[in-house]
Amino acid sequence: MMLIEETAPAAEALPVAALRGHLRLAQGFGGPEDAAETAALAGFLRAAIATIEGRTGKVLLKRRFQMQLDDWRDRLGQSLPLAPVHAIEAIRIDDGSGTVTSLSPEAWRLVPDGQRPVILPTGVVLPHVPRRGSVTITFVAGFADAWAGVPADLAQAVILLAARYYDDRSHDGGQHALPFGVSTLIERWRAVRTLAGRGSREVR
Repeated sequence: MMLIEETAPAAEALPVAALRGHLRLAQGFGGPEDAAETAALAGFLRAAIATIEGRTGKVLLKRRFQMQLDDWRDRLGQSLPLAPVHAIEAIRIDDGSGTVTSLSPEAWRLVPDGQRPVILPTGVVLPHVPRRGSVTITFVAGFADAWAGVPADLAQAVILLAARYYDDRSHDGGQHALPFGVSTLIERWRAVRTLAGRGSREVR
């Protein structure tokens, strides 16, 4: 399996002001130093968001992803690795010889489960994927477009982790384990993720 993030969280959606307040940093006057600090804080937030999403399988801010499989894990239903999923934009089957077919939305339906969204066939099974072919699913996932729509415990976990990254910025290596407070905040959101296809290529 290969999972690609096609879009990134918008800069204006990042809670830079909240992180600045948590760190008790003074707001500057819009000069180069203030702009550099804002960019650095945004970088710590992006790193923290990526870590929290990786540990929970939950997407905080809405964006588009593409998942490629050598075959369905189960033709009775294909689970998705991220939640919550808002829409499936396209499902395409490549026969391995250069012919790509887009599946009609009438051939499948999305079950938008909070832990494990699933694509189910409207018929008996999902369409056949040729032996040397692949299936690509493009979907939109995330709690909200704006930070205010992110669940409070996950939002707080991001702020705490970004603050840790800020504090550790001058140290080589850094801490690999999550701080206890962050682990506690995200515990209820964590889910076991199993969804390889026939080829189980790569997750990234």
